[in-house]
Amino acid sequence: MEKNKIIVFCENTQEAYQIPTGSSLKEFKKVVFPDNHQNILGALVNNEVRDLHYEIYNPKYVNFIDVTTLDGYSVYTRSLLFVLYKAVINLFGKKTLIVEYQLSNGVFCRLANKDVILTGERINTIKAEMQRIIAQDYEITRTEYPTEEAIKLFKRQGLKDKELLLSSRGKLFTSVYSIDGTCDYFYGTLAPSTGCLKVFDLMDYKDGMLLLLPDRMNPTEILPYYPQEKLYNTFSEFKRWGKVLEVSQIGHLNQAIEHRHAGEMIKVSEALHEKKISLIADMIRKRRKKLKVILIAGPSSSGKTTFGKRLAIQLLVNGIKPVNLSLDNYFVNREQTPKDEKGEYDFETIDALDISTFNDNIVRLLRGEEVEIPKFSFETGQRFYDGEKLKISKNNVIIVEGIHGLNPKLTEYLPQESLFKIFISALTAISIDDHNIINPSDNRLIRRMVRDHKYRGYSALDTLKRWESVLSGEQKHIVPYQEEADVMFNSALAYELGALKQQAVPLLEEVLVKYPEHSKATRLLKFFSYVQTVPTREIPPTSILREFLGGSSFKY
Repeated sequence: MEKNKIIVFCENTQEAYQIPTGSSLKEFKKVVFPDNHQNILGALVNNEVRDLHYEIYNPKYVNFIDVTTLDGYSVYTRSLLFVLYKAVINLFGKKTLIVEYQLSNGVFCRLANKDVILTGERINTIKAEMQRIIAQDYEITRTEYPTEEAIKLFKRQGLKDKELLLSSRGKLFTSVYSIDGTCDYFYGTLAPSTGCLKVFDLMDYKDGMLLLLPDRMNPTEILPYYPQEKLYNTFSEFKRWGKVLEVSQIGHLNQAIEHRHAGEMIKVSEALHEKKISLIADMIRKRRKKLKVILIAGPSSSGKTTFGKRLAIQLLVNGIKPVNLSLDNYFVNREQTPKDEKGEYDFETIDALDISTFNDNIVRLLRGEEVEIPKFSFETGQRFYDGEKLKISKNNVIIVEGIHGLNPKLTEYLPQESLFKIFISALTAISIDDHNIINPSDNRLIRRMVRDHKYRGYSALDTLKRWESVLSGEQKHIVPYQEEADVMFNSALAYELGALKQQAVPLLEEVLVKYPEHSKATRLLKFFSYVQTVPTREIPPTSILREFLGGSSFKY
């Protein structure tokens, strides 16, 4: 090997390259992809996400990422939000952008200043300014500042959310990103320049605007907008709850912990949950003459089981006695289970359930007949009967919990007026700051990781390996039907990330650098560096969070 050169192995090409010591990833990508490197957004260097300004001084493994990868998609989304913020600043001065939540294949945003009404014409102007910024291909630079200097910088820009977040984080240095003189702070790396962010759309939506993103599988196309009115209303409800708690961002959460208000925050959060569950039980009571089946569906680690148990208590208060029927009992025998494109059993598809038997059992129960309920052995992959029978009376309702609860195919033979459908998910109640939202799937991943370790003997690595497949299954089998729900319940709690931190961080630290999942673990560890620990002693034993942390008074 030549002097002043190092060997870098590129996982994209499965080849080793000799490059000058100190070369940047931006320079290295041109060596690897001399004719097609414009769409590269960053790289995994030894399984950690780095921006293209990163310089290489020692032998490394490098895997370049674009928008088709999960990490690259996150880089693209953050960078595009920075361009949106820059466009707003250019057009309206300090009319601060507020990034609210992911919705309808996009990101819902609004302006903090109520004096600027976001009309369709004004949003088109913002879109045109974004396109101009992208066409100019401005470099997106990153500069390390002493944190105190970064706080002063953001204070001058009127970004109080950044000031509060960085003041409570306790780090000596902070990375500040810049586009043409406009500075911002982001949780995660950004693209090298604005020129690689050409695919997007911006549309008028409610009192704000919806930033539509590229399709990961077809990155030259924009994901289609589809209405999610109930999801929007659920997010809006919990934003109002955040104002009640005075906790809508991580900085507020940390402030409450520092001032010893964590106990009050826990009590109010749990009371808001209980009030909502009580209201749902009241909705069911009003329809009790016809309503006989309650279907609870939601993605992994939403807290469906605890929610169902708490709803059952509120139904009993209303004089309604619930009985439980698990969809797990209706799996087809293993040899009849459909297989996926890899030739492996697909337990996530609704066709893995014996829908005919399920409907027959429900119809007979509704007629007042006694029914012998099937059981399913996951060890043998076979259905069996052990003599357990079920019969319901006038004051009974059947609670059915499972990921396919909202799929019309499950209940197509049942009288629709007898059904009440509930969608539940942890739709993260707080954000990091005005420009950095917390992905709800991250919230659920942290819950699942803690639970898997405590109750199922899985490591964080095991959970991280499965997670992309879990998300893929949810997109196929849950998300398309969530708007079919009669009501949505947000199981997220404002304080929960601080409560989960103590158990989650040691698990994430065990994910070694040699594993591809190390990048996800590192990202989540960085996220937890923003969050102060919430003492768990005041979390009640009936809390949804106890399903994951342990200490629940319910039997599972």
